[in-house]
Amino acid sequence: MEAIADFYATHPFWVWLAVGALLLAVEAALGTEWLLWPATAAGVVSVLTLLPIETDFRTELGVFAGLTLVATLASRRLLSRVQPPGPDVNDNAARLVGAAGEAATEFVEGRGRVFVEGAEWPADLEGQGALTAGARVTVIGVSGTRLTVRAV
Repeated sequence: MEAIADFYATHPFWVWLAVGALLLAVEAALGTEWLLWPATAAGVVSVLTLLPIETDFRTELGVFAGLTLVATLASRRLLSRVQPPGPDVNDNAARLVGAAGEAATEFVEGRGRVFVEGAEWPADLEGQGALTAGARVTVIGVSGTRLTVRAV
């Protein structure tokens, strides 16, 4: 541990840059968008250590935490304005709500299968009744991988 402290004392730029690179690598691997701003903050702190300003580890850690907090909150506010509302573009099932399809099998006791957007899905029929194969349906809900449909 003393070796790390000695290295930090002589090369704080490289330590903060390594922290930023590590956070960025984890972000690239996971794609969470939560580690992008801490990685950027670590990069900014690494550049600040090059300035002729005397700082200690606590000050740098405080700047890192503050920058991370401000950048994360600002980005969430900006992204909420830029990203369209609605289901996640990666959630294929949720995107099916409102889509038209047809019954792939006969619905018995409100359960059957539907063909929607090139795939066959298990489905529940809204309300009571039966539905014949080939009947037109509209997706009105999703529960896991099971669709809820309404006859058209």
